[in-house]
Order: sequence, then structure tokens, then C-alpha cells
Amino acid sequence: MAEITAELVKQLRERTGAGMMDCKKALQEAKGDLAEAEVVLRKRGIASAAKRATRATRQGLIGTYLHPGAQLGVMVEVNCESDFVARTDEFQELVHDIAMQVAAADPRFVRREDVTPEVLEKERAIQLARVIAEGKPEKVAEKIVEGRMGKFFEEICLLDQPFIKDNSMTIAQLIASKIAKTGENITVSRFVRYKLGDYGDQGEPAPAPENAG
Repeated sequence: MAEITAELVKQLRERTGAGMMDCKKALQEAKGDLAEAEVVLRKRGIASAAKRATRATRQGLIGTYLHPGAQLGVMVEVNCESDFVARTDEFQELVHDIAMQVAAADPRFVRREDVTPEVLEKERAIQLARVIAEGKPEKVAEKIVEGRMGKFFEEICLLDQPFIKDNSMTIAQLIASKIAKTGENITVSRFVRYKLGDYGDQGEPAPAPENAG
């Protein structure tokens, strides 16, 4: 098995336009074979998805999911290029699955790029303190922190989360597979998750007037 070097990952990225982590995983699966790794990405729809990533997505749907018991609900906006695709069963199923994902996995952000600097700095400081407390050598501390940050992103970023119906793929990979099938770029713009009694940063609801009811 060939060593998975940064240069090899870079070459695959240039060939396919896929993300760094997707390229690395494909190379690992292909045992370092560049051509086979490209096939792996194409089978997953990731290569074709990356090539469409710059296309504008101005159509789409707002999907909802209400958990049984009506104490947890989600709204999510998923976009595509045309109203035709937005009306297909394939796209509507995807929107519903993403809404269910948000309900079950409780992400805080859509993608890594959306994570605020304050959240990143706080988590990095926590992980660095853990590494130091564990007595790890300083020269490998940063690499360990980066590895743990990857796990952190899996927990808080929707696109990095394992899909609840098939944890062998991430939400990003699920979307990529739908892009391959529909032939259109697909993006997730935003979501909101409501849980009964959980008001987050919004504060407690205003008290009802005394004569209400």
C-alpha cells in the first residue's frame, strides 16, 4: 500500500475537485492507487458534485420534521438549481432526511466554515489543555489537537455528521450522491431546531397577560 502523502491528496483534489478529507479517505480505501481513488469518488458522486459546487442554487424547498409527541421540530432550507428538481421525490426525500438529521443529531452549524472564531478558539484551548494534561510530547500536541477538532466538527457541523440512516456516509456525501443523480448542485442554506422548553440564547418566553385564556 502506497503512503498517503499530502502530495497524493493534492493530486487527487486537482483531478476531481473533491474535498481534502474525501480525497484522503478515497486514497485509503484505494490503498494509495490514484486512479482507483478517483473511481471511488466518482462512485460516491463526490467528484461530479465538486465540479457543480459553483453553480447557483436559487430554487429548492423548506422542509419540516415534527418528532412524535410534538415536542421537537425542525425547519430546514435545502436549495437546488431548478424548480423541476425541487419537485422530484428524490429531492423531497433528501430534504426530509436532512430535517430528521437535524432533529436527531442536533448540529449547531451547517458547515465548518460557519463555525464562529469564538467557538473554534474555545474548543482548541480545551483540547490543547487535555493533551497537555495527558502528558503528550509538545511536538505531537498540535497534531493530536487537529485530530480531535475533526471529531468536534463531526458533532457540531451538519455536513460532517454521519447520516443517521447510514453512518457509513456523511451528510455531505449523501448530498453529493443526490447531486450525481439529479445533475444539479444542491446546498443546505440554514436550519432551525425547536425543542419544547429549550430557548437557547433567546431567553425565556414573555409571561402571558393575567387576563389571558
